[in-house]
Amino acid sequence: MAESPLTPARRGSDLSHMMIRPARISDIDELEELEFDCFDDDVAFSRCQWRHLLTRANALTLVIESADRQAPSGQYLWGYAMLLMRRNSRKARLYSLCVEPRVQRQGLARRLLGNAENAAIARGCSSAMLEVRADNRAALALYRRLGWLPQGWIDNYYSDGCAAWRMIKPLSSR
Repeated sequence: MAESPLTPARRGSDLSHMMIRPARISDIDELEELEFDCFDDDVAFSRCQWRHLLTRANALTLVIESADRQAPSGQYLWGYAMLLMRRNSRKARLYSLCVEPRVQRQGLARRLLGNAENAAIARGCSSAMLEVRADNRAALALYRRLGWLPQGWIDNYYSDGCAAWRMIKPLSSR
């Protein structure tokens, strides 16, 4: 997948040196840090799960990174989108989407989703699905703006008892 430079973000943040690329096994430490910053322990992937998802699963994880590895924060991965695909299926599943809290609401999730959708199309998928926490209003609003349609309600989906919406998006080669 070709790298995609990003435009500068709002609110004075300089995200102009950000690019999207497929995750590598060498990214595990940063991916674990992102998970720790974004999700509860019961939702976050273990190191073993990351290794499997990055090397053996029929999955694609895209990361958004700073091209400047000498960034003052020392951080270079700012988010990821993970797609799962079944063999002989034309449906992809957005399994996880994570953007570092300090840079949320600056278009990174939208860019990750667009790249993930294009990757699914390139792999022959005609639709994608996801589950999202019913109480995550920001994510629900983003998905709806990007053409995702609520498909069903799932009670007690998350370990804390929170329900989820299942959403679907038809994909077409643009």
